[in-house]
Order: sequence, then C-alpha cells, then structure tokens
Amino acid sequence: MPNIIEINDFSAPELDVYARLTEAQLLNRFEPEKGLFIAESPKVIERALDAGYEPVSILLEKKHIEGEAKPILARCADIPVFTAEFAVLTKLTGFQLTRGMLCAMRRKPLPTVETVLQNARRVAVLENVMNPTNVGAIFRSAAALGMDAVLLTGACSNPLYRRAIRVSMGTVFQVPWTFLGGEEDSIETNVKTLQRLGFKTAAMALSDDSVSIRSKDLMAEEKLAIILGTEGDGLANTTIAQCDYTVRIPMSHGVDSLNVAAASAVAFFQLGTQEA
Repeated sequence: MPNIIEINDFSAPELDVYARLTEAQLLNRFEPEKGLFIAESPKVIERALDAGYEPVSILLEKKHIEGEAKPILARCADIPVFTAEFAVLTKLTGFQLTRGMLCAMRRKPLPTVETVLQNARRVAVLENVMNPTNVGAIFRSAAALGMDAVLLTGACSNPLYRRAIRVSMGTVFQVPWTFLGGEEDSIETNVKTLQRLGFKTAAMALSDDSVSIRSKDLMAEEKLAIILGTEGDGLANTTIAQCDYTVRIPMSHGVDSLNVAAASAVAFFQLGTQEA
C-alpha cells in the first residue's frame, strides 16, 4: 500500500524538495552522491523508474491516487506520497503540475565518456547550450532521430533539471549521456577526445568553407559527432577550427540560421542512424 500523507503544513521540511530548493541545490555540486532531481508527469516518472532511478518521495494531486498514478504508486510502495488538491499543489510549488504529479529521485553517478560512446556511431555534442528547454528538446530529437548518445560541455544546462526532463518527455532517461571533460578542459581537448575515440567531428556552423548537410562523404562516416553551439553565438571559432567538417543547413527566404533545437532535429534526421 502507498504511504499517503495529506499536506497540512506548507513549511514541513520534507516538502523543501518541491517548494524551496533551487535546481542548483538539488544538483548538489559539492556532494554529488546526495543530488536529487524532480521528474514531472506519470509518463516521465515511469521512464525514470524503468531506467533504474531511485524515487525518494512523490507529490500528487489527490484525484490521481486511483487514476493515472496508481501503477507508479504500486512500484514505489515504501516512499512517502504527499497529496492535496490541485490548487494547493500549485500554491506550494509555484507552478501548475503537468498531469498532477512530481517525483523526487536520486541522481546516479555520471558514466565516463568512454562508457557512453562504447557502442555509439552517432553522437550529439552540445557546447554551452544553457537553456533547459533547448536541452530537453534536443534530447527528444536525439532519441527519435537516431542519435546513440549525447555529450555536454560543462557550461550546458543540466539534462536533469525539471524543465529539461519535461520537455524531453523523459528521453533524458533513455539516451546515454554525460558531460565531456571538466569546465577547465579546453575545446581542443574535448574535440581531440572524440577523435581519439574514432569519431569524425562535424561543427554545425555558418561558414564560407562549410559542406552541405547532404554531403555524401559526411553521411558515409562510420562514426560521427555532431557538435551544436550555444544559443545566439553558436559554436566558438576555436571549436570550428578543430573539427573535421563544418556543416551548414541550407536556408531560404533570407533566413540565416535556426534555433539550436530546430537545427538539431534537422541534423539528426539527415545524419542519424535511423531504422529503415
């Protein structure tokens, strides 16, 4: 039986994770083994459980106890389930819950780059993509369009921020990922790491010497890392200079570029390892 606890005290410390801790505090950079994240909506929570993440507690709209949440509660029988009406939960968290359900979960230790890329042929690399909505959208496209893994530089938004998880529809739990080196590592070091592991590197950038995304040589590469840059400025010039290819998506009507999330979907569709 689930351990149902009706909320009657907003200041209860066990609700801090939902009401008062910031994303940075949940991440817990100083003690990573204590890091948490928030999964939102039944489908996303199910995907996190399927991926082996450990639930700590649940915040749930009362009407879902015998509804959509029932199978999840059966899988999380030993943890507290805090419940109230929708308006109370909105007041507590400061936002409207998607499908009326949140779950606090423990983070896992990050795998090494070598582990993530062990069986990969196509990998997305995000350089300083700082908007969690964009990170989530890129993960969703990566899952749908043939990317085997995602690597992120240290300045990227964390894929386990609540908004990134929600926008990804839980695919952050399905696509292998990790951070590429530390914040102190240079772009040159990171690109050379990929090349050392057998990947050709393709910088998505506006450049006079770029090749079309339809290039047969590019599509024929056995192992390819598609590198996408930060919102607004795109990839650093030093990154572009280190890559094996500079790749441009053809544009029309005077448009010079796409949002990084939209560009990722086009690149992954064209260059990913999709099933016939």
